[in-house]
Amino acid sequence: MKEIGVQTRRGVILNGVLFDAKNADTVVINITGIHGNFYSNPFYYNFGDTFNKDGIDFIYAQTNDAFGQIKTLNVNTGKTEIIGSWNERFAYTDEDIEAYLDYAEKAGYKHIILAGHSLGANKVIYYLSRHHDERVEHFILLSPANLDYMMSGVTDDEKEIIRQQVESGRGDRLLPFPFMGWVECIADTAYDWQFSGLLNNVHTSTDGDFSQAEQITHTGALLIGTYDNFTDGNPAAFLTNLNNHIPTAKENKLIFIEKTGHTYQMKHQEVADRLSELVKEWQE
Repeated sequence: MKEIGVQTRRGVILNGVLFDAKNADTVVINITGIHGNFYSNPFYYNFGDTFNKDGIDFIYAQTNDAFGQIKTLNVNTGKTEIIGSWNERFAYTDEDIEAYLDYAEKAGYKHIILAGHSLGANKVIYYLSRHHDERVEHFILLSPANLDYMMSGVTDDEKEIIRQQVESGRGDRLLPFPFMGWVECIADTAYDWQFSGLLNNVHTSTDGDFSQAEQITHTGALLIGTYDNFTDGNPAAFLTNLNNHIPTAKENKLIFIEKTGHTYQMKHQEVADRLSELVKEWQE
């Protein structure tokens, strides 16, 4: 296990961790969700160790929002920056994922699987809808987030404050309240969540906006815990509904982990085992 740094086009270095199986030709890149770091999502250790035992490399891939705030370097400016969920812009998604794919390509992997957990899964959907990237062999969507449900507690007054700050040129200033009750962020970031629609790509309703999923040409797998409370309803139906809107639906695999939630409490190793078995099937 070793730390890696990947450079984005905007110059920011994103920090990740490579679980190295030694001489592996297959790597799974897992894009993290908001605050989805090792501390809050320790299942990543299970993932990395289990993949390595089966001769597969694993990259825990932090994007801009893995922590509330974290210090990094911008190589374009030569200056230290504080990045995090406090100032993420959803339009960074393409270059963040691209930076990890470039790293994997440069490392010489023959088989690259792009995964994402929670909001990271929504980012994978966004990326693959816009880039039919031949470097990616398959995707794995782990417990994608229902943004409408996550933002359901944002009041009309709070929405108006967000709009006013952005429209008055103060989008780079912190909001006077925690967005969604738990994210301290600038107005521009909250605006992306609430109004941009860029990552609001998975829904409970069958007639929701699945225009991004409908553009995906890759095949892969979708996994969720049957107690997942980020879906606003039946998690199995939520995941099935998403897959039904992907053109490759019949070729994709749906995996339901019984009696666990969004971060796979008490089922970390079971999820890791299922994922490693899946990747080995793809290798055959």
